[in-house]
Order: sequence, then structure tokens, then C-alpha cells
Amino acid sequence: MLEVIMETLVDSIKLIPFLFLSYLLIEFIEHKSSLKLEKVLSTSGKFSKVIGGLLGIVPQCGFSAVAANLFSGRVITVGTLVAVFLATSDEAIPILLTYPERTKDILIILGIKLIIAIIAGTIIDFIISKKNHKHSEFDEHEMHEHMHDMCKDCDCEHGIFKSSLKHTLSIFFFLLIITFIINVIVEFIGEENFKNVILSGSIFQPFIASIIGLIPNCAASVLLTKLFVDGSLSLGSIIAGLSTGAGVGGIILFKTNKNIKENISILGLVYFIGVFCGILIDCIMRLI
Repeated sequence: MLEVIMETLVDSIKLIPFLFLSYLLIEFIEHKSSLKLEKVLSTSGKFSKVIGGLLGIVPQCGFSAVAANLFSGRVITVGTLVAVFLATSDEAIPILLTYPERTKDILIILGIKLIIAIIAGTIIDFIISKKNHKHSEFDEHEMHEHMHDMCKDCDCEHGIFKSSLKHTLSIFFFLLIITFIINVIVEFIGEENFKNVILSGSIFQPFIASIIGLIPNCAASVLLTKLFVDGSLSLGSIIAGLSTGAGVGGIILFKTNKNIKENISILGLVYFIGVFCGILIDCIMRLI
């Protein structure tokens, strides 16, 4: 149990800088910035999905937490958020780096995930813009409204640093509790039991891998990566699992964005895209 507690503390503490910086940015936009800066951040256009995907492939789930916060403040679009989530691989890359013979796999996985993230994010924003008969980016009024809702209890009169720290600590303790619960469950179930339900060799394996990837904890990406290295997980399945593995991004999204239906839809989209791409890749690999 002591090991679980220490792992929980480490996983949560390392996210503090990302959380603080994202809230500092949101507070700055809400209280100090000009309308011009707001417009630039909220209408980054075509390149937002590329930037989101590139940030997502950095081996750290902190960027998914930042993206969830910025989306809740309506600074970035749905497509950009999904791009970050899909590109994020949490702890998978550092683990693969410990296997020098798997360097090629790292490049393949990152490359495929980046392509999936950019294409999916672009398509999502395009569909939303057509459906709503307007640009997919959020207008200034909506961004002001959502950021104001996030900052309504922020104690802003004492400065944006204190306000950002207050938000950060609030989310940190929330993450600490959730992460501890998940770590205890994973410890109780055990890695071997996970191996028994991953449907090795089945076309349906990406479904299971994507579900495991949705677990908002680095344990999920660690488990998936180990199974892939051991040969128990196909290329399509590791892509599927790591595409849905946005780390704590999902938790932050539900904590900061009050529209629960919207949150469920976003994670549902991420899951569907992960499964679809995983199955497609496995089918292609069987034909090669």
C-alpha cells in the first residue's frame, strides 16, 4: 500500500506545473489581456490541430490537462482538444525508450498517432462548423462566459497568481483522490488478470485496449506498452489504447467543464476513433 501511495503522490505532483501554467493563462486572458490576444488564441485556425497534435506526442500527460482547461475556458476548439487527447501517449514513450531495439516502434507509433490526431481534429471542427453554419472556433462572448464561469470563485482581487494557485491546488487534491482510487483498483486486480482479458490475436482486441486506455492514470499506458513489448498486443491495439489514453485530461475535463453531455461525447469520440483506427491498422497489417 505504501508503494501505491508514493506512486499516487508522484503522478499527481508532477502535474502541478502544467495545471498552474494553464490556469495562469486562463486567468490572464480573463482579467488582463486584450481582445486581440483572446481572438488569436481562440481562432488559431488550421494550425491549431497540428500544434495540438505535436504537443500531445510529448511524453507527458500534462498537456492533455492543459488542453482540457483551455477547452473548458473555450480558448481552444473541440477538434483541437480531441487532437491533443489522441496524440497523448502518457508514459508509453519513456518505457519504449528502455528497449533500444524498439526505437523503430516509437517512431511508427508517434507518427501514426500524430496523423490520426491532426486528421480527426480537423474533420471534427469542419463537421461542427458545417452543422452550426458558423466557424468552429468559439466567439468572444462564449469564451468570456466560460472563462468567467471558471474564475467566478477565484479570489481575483488578490492577483492572478494567487487565483491560479487556488485553482491548481483544488484540482490537485481532486486528482490525488481519483488517482489513489484507480491505483488501488489496478493493484488489486493485477497485471496478469489484465492479460487474460485482452483477446490476444483477435480483431476485437482494439476495443479492449481502448477501454484500458481510457483509465485516467499512467498505469494504463504502462500496462499497454508492456503488453505490446511482450507481443501480447498488436500494433493496431497499442495505437488504439494509446490514442484513448489521454492521462488525466479526461478527469480535468469533467472537473472544469460543466457540460457533462459534451464531456461524454468528446470521450466517446476519442474512443470511437481509437477503436476504428486500431482495427483499420490491424487489417492493413494482416494484408501486408
